[in-house]
Amino acid sequence: MRILEEWFPEFAKELGKIDELYKQKRLIDEKTYQFICFAMAIKGRSAPCARKHFKGALKAGATLKELAYIMALVFRESAGNDDCWVHDVLEDYKELMKNNVQCCPK
Repeated sequence: MRILEEWFPEFAKELGKIDELYKQKRLIDEKTYQFICFAMAIKGRSAPCARKHFKGALKAGATLKELAYIMALVFRESAGNDDCWVHDVLEDYKELMKNNVQCCPK
């Protein structure tokens, strides 16, 4: 956001409005919101967001055990996603080994 705030402040301002609107219309409790954001921060590999939502979850009443569970859930689901994806991509591995499949479309 720092670059956007400097070079495209109109966009950064609109994002701020979206955040405020979302906060006003939120249908889930704060702890659940923080859990979701914490999980997304882990998956998105955003250190500042992971710290922010870790602290936010604690402030909303989460325990360290609950946060560890969220972390484990993200790790497990990520592994499952990777497993499904790579098996789909390499579904035709026998043809690939015979050079009957192009690695990169032309």
